[in-house]
Amino acid sequence: MNIALVIIFGFLLLSIFLGVRAQKGKDMNLEQWTVGGRGFGTIFVFLLMAGEIYTTFTFLGGSGWAYGKGGPTYYILGYGCLAYIMSYWLLPAVWRYAKDHKLMSQSDFFVSKYKSPYLGVFVSLVGVAALIPYLVLQLKGLGIIVAEASGGSISSTAAIWIGVISVTVYVMISGIHGSAWTAVIKDTMILGIVLFLGIYLPMHYYGGFQPMFESIEAAKPGFLALPDAGLSTSWFISTVLLTALGFYMWPHTFGTIYSAENARVFKKNAIIMPLYQLVLLFVFFVGFAAILQVKGLEGADGDLALLKLSMQTFDPWVVGLIGAAGLLTAIVPGSMIMMSSSTLLAKNVYKVFVPSATDQQISKLAKNLVPVMAIVALFFTFKGGDTLVTLLLMGYSLVTQLFPALVFSLGKKNPVTKAGAFAGIAVGVFMVAYITISGSTIGTLFPSLPQFVKDLNVGVVALIVNLIVTFGVSALTKTQATVEDSVDKQVA
Repeated sequence: MNIALVIIFGFLLLSIFLGVRAQKGKDMNLEQWTVGGRGFGTIFVFLLMAGEIYTTFTFLGGSGWAYGKGGPTYYILGYGCLAYIMSYWLLPAVWRYAKDHKLMSQSDFFVSKYKSPYLGVFVSLVGVAALIPYLVLQLKGLGIIVAEASGGSISSTAAIWIGVISVTVYVMISGIHGSAWTAVIKDTMILGIVLFLGIYLPMHYYGGFQPMFESIEAAKPGFLALPDAGLSTSWFISTVLLTALGFYMWPHTFGTIYSAENARVFKKNAIIMPLYQLVLLFVFFVGFAAILQVKGLEGADGDLALLKLSMQTFDPWVVGLIGAAGLLTAIVPGSMIMMSSSTLLAKNVYKVFVPSATDQQISKLAKNLVPVMAIVALFFTFKGGDTLVTLLLMGYSLVTQLFPALVFSLGKKNPVTKAGAFAGIAVGVFMVAYITISGSTIGTLFPSLPQFVKDLNVGVVALIVNLIVTFGVSALTKTQATVEDSVDKQVA
């Protein structure tokens, strides 16, 4: 067993220890398990949100796209900053409403706002459907990291199984408390390692950032700019918009919102988080540095760029630290995803159809569903390909369909009815699912459209249709309700 593998598994054991120990002295009812008793301050909420945002996608996917796609990669920088600005106003409003109504999941919010438990069931199913590719993303990244950093001593499949079993154990025991304490180590390590790699590798191989970009441009002219078709300017803008609006629509992110002790936490984080977004630049620099140093990584193999370059540059113990940081970027969001999806299925699906279930039974079911979600994710992890970024964008296209119904519900007078919310989300999700499963694009479905329209992100097109249907059905159902009210009054 090499030193890199020893370091990686040392950090895995440390994360399990912290995760299990986090529940000591706490009555782990559903509220404590899911939202930490709503007692987390600025630092823990920051670490949890960063834990969900800076994942294996950031560590491997960001560098992989810089290596394989070039200029379009910068969309990752743009959408986070826009989302943080929006969070200054959006998250305090969500938190206050959730606290007043003792909400514990994303679906609870829709149920309470629209007075419809069945809308909550539908939102839960959409959320879980989006979380599956996000969890698959973490597991694929975990397997890549351990297999590559160990030099093949541990296979990707074995690494994924070990990681999933470890996370499942501490999530079932400690819930969000375990994720929060593991996030402390993860964020400390990822910040230091990414900054180091992003500065050292361009300096080591090229003598600086400018010479690196000049070398890439000379070898691959135009690679660092947006192409005229495909991942073009219209794709870039629509993708930034889609992901910014969907940023806080992930069910596990909603759980983090509920865990804060007061609304001021979010305003402080809205100031800090854009600075943390700059860390992504250094991830990109690693991918760019690998372009001329690591040859032949095609398609999904581009996600190996960071690890391949690190292994040919550093001693095994350094690779071990890099691999350990990458492992933690999979474990923290993976634990939050399993916990959130299990809570949704237990509280907002099972409870609706079995209303006699007690809070204790729902809490027990939520914990028992964690290994079920893990097995489902394992099936899809071993079944298919796709780059890490592609998986994330598919999930974003789904969860962003929830945004219109949520944001309009925050107004003093909500123009959206429960029927309108349901219809809009359903149409948007159906469009995303059909195009994703069929492998189509706007361009293949409508080849005569102008290029800038064909390049639009399908999630944004689905969102536009979602809005039209939402307001159309809302107007019809409001008119129908008004007519029924007037008829009732006349009869009376």
